[in-house]
Amino acid sequence: MTLTEATTRTLDVPGATLTYDVRPGGTNDEPPLFLIGSPMGAGGFVTLASHFPDRTIITYDPRGSERSVLDVPTNPPTPEDHADDLHRVIQEVGGPVDLFASSGGAVNALALVAKHPEDVRTLVAHEPPLPSVLPDRDAALAAAQAVHETYMRSGFGAGMAHFIAVVSHQGEFPDDFAQQPGPDPAMFGMPTEDDSTRTDPLLGLALVGSMPYEPNLVGLRNSSTRIVMAAGNEVGTMANRSAQAIAERLGTTVVTFPGDHGGFFGGEYGQTGEPDAFAAKLHEVLTQA
Repeated sequence: MTLTEATTRTLDVPGATLTYDVRPGGTNDEPPLFLIGSPMGAGGFVTLASHFPDRTIITYDPRGSERSVLDVPTNPPTPEDHADDLHRVIQEVGGPVDLFASSGGAVNALALVAKHPEDVRTLVAHEPPLPSVLPDRDAALAAAQAVHETYMRSGFGAGMAHFIAVVSHQGEFPDDFAQQPGPDPAMFGMPTEDDSTRTDPLLGLALVGSMPYEPNLVGLRNSSTRIVMAAGNEVGTMANRSAQAIAERLGTTVVTFPGDHGGFFGGEYGQTGEPDAFAAKLHEVLTQA
């Protein structure tokens, strides 16, 4: 399966310049399929996109990530900022779209459909990490803040090792979790020296801008968008528990997708999940619309 050649476009929005890609595909009447993450950009969806040659595919880099540049690089974007960006891209391309959103992208997508349900026919929100919906919200938020503080204090390697410890933690966070030191970055093959840069969009921006977000559950329940909460098979992680909690509050049931948090990866960023089975499941969910 191969992708048609992408047309890359830019869009000036308040506070940033966005870069997005449009790959025409097929001749059926299905809406475009928008694939998003955050802060992960378009590069994470190459394999998944290749499984949908019958659909026009849209991908983009969220503001502050890769090709999409913030006017003020130290301003952490919020999910509301990202939602406004997604709305503008959809307006440019022409909606409504079907939207597959993973991780921080799923957080931003929930903000989008609460504000602009007319933009999205079906949203598949895959494992949004949202401490605010968890019973251990205070401890989970403190754990995320501790990761950011480790990064600002000690650099990328230490921050990323601490991040891995948090996102892979099983079950509720103990009250003292944020006070526990992060693991040695060498355990994960991360650099142990601080290179003094603080430009990582995940550790420097997303943890501060997105983790405290509280979704508009009333708006989501009243949305005309079909919302499918999705989760992988790594039960007990914060992102997996968040998907379960939101589905419960929306009165729906989580749809289980193959693989873990990165189940759709096919070698992107050195990670391989179960991309064929994942894409087949996404096909199935979208055709139920």
